[in-house]
Amino acid sequence: MADPYFFGYGSLVNLSTHDFPDPHPARLKGWRRAWRHTDLRPVAFLTAIPDPDCEIEGMIAHVPKDDWAALDEREWAYDRVPATQAVTHLLTHDVEIAVYAVPHGCHTEPSNRHPLLLSYIDVVVQGYLRAFGEDGADRFFATTDGWDAPILNDRAEPRYPRHQQLKLAETAFVDDRLNRLSAPIIQTA
Repeated sequence: MADPYFFGYGSLVNLSTHDFPDPHPARLKGWRRAWRHTDLRPVAFLTAIPDPDCEIEGMIAHVPKDDWAALDEREWAYDRVPATQAVTHLLTHDVEIAVYAVPHGCHTEPSNRHPLLLSYIDVVVQGYLRAFGEDGADRFFATTDGWDAPILNDRAEPRYPRHQQLKLAETAFVDDRLNRLSAPIIQTA
């Protein structure tokens, strides 16, 4: 029987945001990331969207006893999609891997009313920096659509529930990459 694992491509890459065991770097072929909004949440968030020409890095981790309840609750705005055949990893035992994605047609572009949260971006990029280094974090930016969406600077009062304290170098990295992308930063009211 195969062990259940998930493939995380956003905040789940940051191991400080969860305690799922046996995390390992992995790659998901045929998908890319996009910033999207749904009516289920007030702000935009990452989802995976099919793209046959793309491959994204992320983190797989074990779901003990096939108990998906806690992860399904955390990822409640997504569907859990089987992805075993699309994931490359170094595990030697039999695994079944799922990825969370918002169903096609159930999301829209972010907007001023539904912006990205800088505290969320910080958490994701911190995870990529720690797992894949600066080159991997740069690949995260390159394989994610939607950097022209408004980004709410909520660092002083983070709205993202699993926000993390960044080191100065991590904050500088995020700010530099967003500046290079000419990402529109809006201030909290």
